[in-house]
Amino acid sequence: MISRSSVAEEEADETNYWIELLVGSGFLALDRVQLLKDEIDEIVAMTVASIKTLRRRAIQNPKSKIQNA
Repeated sequence: MISRSSVAEEEADETNYWIELLVGSGFLALDRVQLLKDEIDEIVAMTVASIKTLRRRAIQNPKSKIQNA
């Protein structure tokens, strides 16, 4: 579960990077993608919080299957 959440966080973060690159290079206007960037930021924040919770639970219960899923 932790690794899957980490992949989701990395993918969302990379998507944000590419959008920023496209905006910075003038291919996209920021006002056209601002809502999308806001949603991506929310996804990153949620996945980071989930990963922290999963890690904390894995430490508290080392026999749990959380870290292996």
